[in-house]
Amino acid sequence: MPTEADRLCVGAIAGSWGVKGEVRLKSFCAEPEAIGDYGPLTTEDGATSYKVTLTRPVAGGLGARLSGVTTKEQADALKGVSLYVSREKLPSLGDDEFYHADLIGLEVRDTGGAMIGKVLAVHNHGATDLLEIMGPGMKDSLLLPFTRAIVPTVDLAAGRIVADLPEGLD
Repeated sequence: MPTEADRLCVGAIAGSWGVKGEVRLKSFCAEPEAIGDYGPLTTEDGATSYKVTLTRPVAGGLGARLSGVTTKEQADALKGVSLYVSREKLPSLGDDEFYHADLIGLEVRDTGGAMIGKVLAVHNHGATDLLEIMGPGMKDSLLLPFTRAIVPTVDLAAGRIVADLPEGLD
């Protein structure tokens, strides 16, 4: 079975749609419909694989048929299941592009080299990606916009991000 580093989560089943086994699929791809282009998607444990056929846009995602899922009850049982694809099936990224999964766990330092914390998660609520950072002495996590001005350096090989914290966050 591929390791965690060999696979990326590209979507999740948000629930059933209709009465014939269709699901509402939430895509985590930059182009939501691309989730249907990567071939079979597997569950987190790798035990189940689904061929995905997108049917239509629906509220909160995409309507989809999954191989082997033919009833509303089967679709209902899959609510919350994350879907993964092998990294090798995903497109290569440009120099300043990153998969969210590759950013999680990186240490974050300020421009002077002082440790701020580590990336816990990457969120996107529409405007831009936000890095959720937690570090020593922090009571709450810090949300940092993931822009070139604020995050001038991402060094995946070194496992480090350099952040130029905006006034009031330092």
